[in-house]
Amino acid sequence: MGLVRGGGDYVLAVKGNQEKLHAAIVEHFEQLHEDDFQNSACRRRQTKEKSHGRVEQRDYYQTPLPEKLRPFLKNWEKLTTLGQVISLTERDGKECSEVRYYISSLKPGVKRFSQAVRGHWGIENSLHWVLDVTFNEDQSRIRKDHRPDNFALLRRFAVTLIKQDTSPGSIKKKRKRAAWNNQALAKIARLTT
Repeated sequence: MGLVRGGGDYVLAVKGNQEKLHAAIVEHFEQLHEDDFQNSACRRRQTKEKSHGRVEQRDYYQTPLPEKLRPFLKNWEKLTTLGQVISLTERDGKECSEVRYYISSLKPGVKRFSQAVRGHWGIENSLHWVLDVTFNEDQSRIRKDHRPDNFALLRRFAVTLIKQDTSPGSIKKKRKRAAWNNQALAKIARLTT
């Protein structure tokens, strides 16, 4: 992995599409919680934020990579830690929770882990907001086969191109301008070369 060889680190979300790995990490953290973290090198951090009419509490857990999980992760260079984030959000009297799992090349240090995860969420939320406002992505009715993924990729590509356009206006305005004016469209299209 070039990133690691260049001195960088990674924190990657592990989701259900990697079934065996995801299940093994879930089992690892469930066992830690059941044992109340007795005899573990788990590091913990909790944050609370109030903004935009909601209260969010996040519990971050980071552990050294256990030996029993090495077979699942042998292809990951410099992999040293696993992470779990439990997010509880309350808005308008309603609570929702989410649990996410991560693999990481970061050394044990839960504060740095939490900052990396938080930074990723900020970028992801920002992009999602742009896609929804600019392309009305949440209203998309595309559901069949690989079409949702293909159109999501095209939308992200379009946002990347539009952001490179230095003409005045918001992303939404630049998109409309390109739809109504072939010269504006050609200017954005030239950004791909």
